[in-house]
Amino acid sequence: MCMAYAPFGIRSLAWLALFTRTYAGFWEKILRKVKKTMISKETKTALIEEYKINERDTGSPEVQVAILTNRINELTEHMKKNPKDFHSQRGLSKMVGHRKQLLGYLAKKDIERYRAIIKKLGLRK
Repeated sequence: MCMAYAPFGIRSLAWLALFTRTYAGFWEKILRKVKKTMISKETKTALIEEYKINERDTGSPEVQVAILTNRINELTEHMKKNPKDFHSQRGLSKMVGHRKQLLGYLAKKDIERYRAIIKKLGLRK
């Protein structure tokens, strides 16, 4: 059998070895960046525990606003260090808009809950 026609022969294994050696460092860097930018499970659980309304609550507007505020604060620090990171800037703008929509919903639905979350998070002056 000729090597040119072997779909999973020695050639493909050599290519795979070359590919993994070449890009191994690249993927490690990407994974390290992702781990730094993501909100940790402990932080998210602590925010849910602090802002939940009832025992099984994970998705109320208060919890969502608290998690978004935490992510916005982290991304704001990133933007101070990297002012030309326009992809992160767009993500930050989208998060701020989403938080604004949630707060608008909460203000329309129950103004007292809105005032409580604003005061607790220190969003308005």
